[in-house]
Amino acid sequence: MAQEDYEVYKVGDWELQSGEKLVNAHLAYKTFGDPKSPPIVYPTWFSGLLSDNFWLIGEEKTLSPKNYFIIVPALFGNGQSTSPSNYPVEGEWPKCTFYDNVRAQHKLVTEHFGITHLRAVIGWSMGGAQTYQWATQYPDFIDLAIPFCGAAKTSLHNQVFLEGVKSALLAVKGIRSAGSGQGGVLVSGQTLRTWSDREREVGLKAFGRGYAGWGFSQTFYRKKLYETELGFKDLEDFLQGFWENWALSKHPGNLLAMAETWQNGDVSQQEPYDGDFEKAMAAIKAKTLVLPAKTDLYFPPEDSEYEVECMSPGIGTLRVFPSIWGHWAGGPGDSKNDVKWLDSQLAEFFHTNSSIGEKLTLPIR
Repeated sequence: MAQEDYEVYKVGDWELQSGEKLVNAHLAYKTFGDPKSPPIVYPTWFSGLLSDNFWLIGEEKTLSPKNYFIIVPALFGNGQSTSPSNYPVEGEWPKCTFYDNVRAQHKLVTEHFGITHLRAVIGWSMGGAQTYQWATQYPDFIDLAIPFCGAAKTSLHNQVFLEGVKSALLAVKGIRSAGSGQGGVLVSGQTLRTWSDREREVGLKAFGRGYAGWGFSQTFYRKKLYETELGFKDLEDFLQGFWENWALSKHPGNLLAMAETWQNGDVSQQEPYDGDFEKAMAAIKAKTLVLPAKTDLYFPPEDSEYEVECMSPGIGTLRVFPSIWGHWAGGPGDSKNDVKWLDSQLAEFFHTNSSIGEKLTLPIR
């Protein structure tokens, strides 16, 4: 894994929703801009390093360090925050939810930075799930929420997709899945914490090829955008050079940990909602801009439509990426036209809601 410039915030022994805990846990994070500017939290996505979020930040973009203090926290399991690949405690990785992640991020924001209110939370994919988690877990804490190509509850179809790639990775060790939202069925002597070079190569390549059918749309493949837009010579070159290389850059235990977090995603699995999804969505107070992609195979617009319908009147706005790039319309910056469209939506949304919470977003010093 490439070395990156980032900070570490220690949260100590972190109690989890499951009743387990992360021992001596830490969050990796990166900041942009002046700490006195209105703060924005922009969490990472499935497998993403902190640097994989930087494409949406820039002085000429809506997320400008000239205008905002932008905090990018890394998911537990991404390899930079506490993860199976860097966890010093023996035994298997504990179950870690979006709730556990966002509670740690809230501690970073409030206790480390002294911030009492956020201008916005924004995120792609699993970052979008964390955005919804923030909006339901701390509904009075943020002004604006912008989840793009993400979901407040991981759909059954999405869980099935993840079961496929997860099972391909487990199979190289002769381990079967314990089911959606769980790890593998281990027998004596087996572990998901250590992997031989051969297991990593075979398992990760299979994981990448399985993922290849989901990240981009059917139309993306039919029009061969992997050649015309991404520069690969043919399909096999794309599968190896894009998907296998992506997977091989990751630790298999980290991918399994984050997949488990993702499969268990559901904003209603916390008090005071107690499993009532509609109640959780209706509790959102932040103005919310929901941006699904027209051709996303696992976060389809109809799921986002329902999420917005469950919000209180005047809270949610739905706009759809008019893109054939599938899930990749929302990131990580490969589709230049979609980046421009997204940035324009952000600019309009921030401008339209510029009067909301202006006096509340500055950190206490």
